[in-house]
Amino acid sequence: MTIADAAPPQTARPVLIQGGMGVGVSGWRLARAVARTGQLGVVSGVALDVVLARRLQQGDPGGDLRRALAAFPFPDVAARVLERYHVPGGLAPGRSYRPVPKLGLRPHPARAELTVAANFAEVFLAREGHDGPVGVNYLEKIQMATPAAVYGALLAGADYVLMGAGIPSEIPRLLDALAAHRPAEISVAVAGADAGQRHTTGIDPAALHGPTRPAPLKRPDLLAIVSSDVLAAYLARRPETRPDGFVIEGPAAGGHSAPPRGRLRLDETGQPLYGPRDHPDTAKIASLGLPFWLAGGYAGPEGLQRALDAGAAGVQVGTAFALCRESGLDDRLRRRLLTGAADGTLTVRNDPDASPAGFPFKVADLPGTAADTGVYAARPRLCDLGHLRTPYLKADGAVGYRCPAEPAATYVRKDRPAADTVGRRCLCNGLVSAIGLAQHRPDGYTEPPLLTLGQDLAFLADLPADHTAADVVAGILGTRPSERTAP
Repeated sequence: MTIADAAPPQTARPVLIQGGMGVGVSGWRLARAVARTGQLGVVSGVALDVVLARRLQQGDPGGDLRRALAAFPFPDVAARVLERYHVPGGLAPGRSYRPVPKLGLRPHPARAELTVAANFAEVFLAREGHDGPVGVNYLEKIQMATPAAVYGALLAGADYVLMGAGIPSEIPRLLDALAAHRPAEISVAVAGADAGQRHTTGIDPAALHGPTRPAPLKRPDLLAIVSSDVLAAYLARRPETRPDGFVIEGPAAGGHSAPPRGRLRLDETGQPLYGPRDHPDTAKIASLGLPFWLAGGYAGPEGLQRALDAGAAGVQVGTAFALCRESGLDDRLRRRLLTGAADGTLTVRNDPDASPAGFPFKVADLPGTAADTGVYAARPRLCDLGHLRTPYLKADGAVGYRCPAEPAATYVRKDRPAADTVGRRCLCNGLVSAIGLAQHRPDGYTEPPLLTLGQDLAFLADLPADHTAADVVAGILGTRPSERTAP
């Protein structure tokens, strides 16, 4: 199949998926720009509770979030969110943001309302003004947020849900239930729990919509983001776990990536070494009979053609979109990344220790950010957002929460070795800071940004110096931007 043959009508599967990049890098503006070309625009669903709350506290310049909340189907919920977080005119410079409730297993109505409303608002704005496809990306690792977040996205009419960083075996059932406004739950991994001991988190939509059940929602397609044909086959073998397709992500992709199979070995720069076992067998994936897209180093027409020749429906691309004008990155940081990539001074390391999640994480080495060892060493360790906290069973049988990026002494008191904390970065605060929402602590400290990109930057040579999302789509599909733009 050629690229020209792959170009679909508006109602067919997309050839190009714009990758979900959190926190907030693939925001609604980027997803909308891509969807307007007829390809799949994807918002990141990670930590949208924090993003909505802080943007409302910035005053919501332009009123976009308030417009979205005005369309939220449960007005009382929207009113409570606005009352709690909206600051007309915005916080004074240097003021701390009001915190949001941390994720946990115990029911927390205010937290659930904020999460549902935030995901609704992001998807609503991404879908506004066009009929192109819009998806939302979540991490299986952040299980405690998933039911409420997914319900908000369904309320806004998301066309796709993409799920990575784990095994999304319970998500098909979750989508079925929430599309019908039924109570739904998923399992949560709790460290130290016995094999037969199940912990769950969920949402009852009736708590938001009241006694009258609304009309059923559209059930979005689920794309499972995996790195191996073995995992793809495992998910596809049973109807209750089978997704509607796969994104097959290779080691070069940005953000989190799967660790190498087998014993972890590092190269001379301290990065994980990947071998033949870490490259999935696309023929085996194609034999499953489900569409799949390839990701990680496919940002160009040659990459797309390689994917099509392998039997893929297309490709997923992230970094090219992360660096475009519509990206959610703080624009000063985005321009510094572009400059560094252009002059050859920017490096992206696959750091095996940076992420509290335990997966290798791509860190863009930009001076002055949290990637800088000196900058991060000067940061007082604090876990005040907690999206990557791990639930664990305490000696008394209660559930506690810990994160290897929290203060080392605190982590050790939770029965874990201090060695686990070495090299860990606070991704939650660093990634939120990267989109211009850095917390200003009462003592005057401002959280530094942390940036992630894919390791393949060669595509930038074929794009305009300050490119748009439409430029990326056109460059990959071999068209002019105007030829791909939907009305």
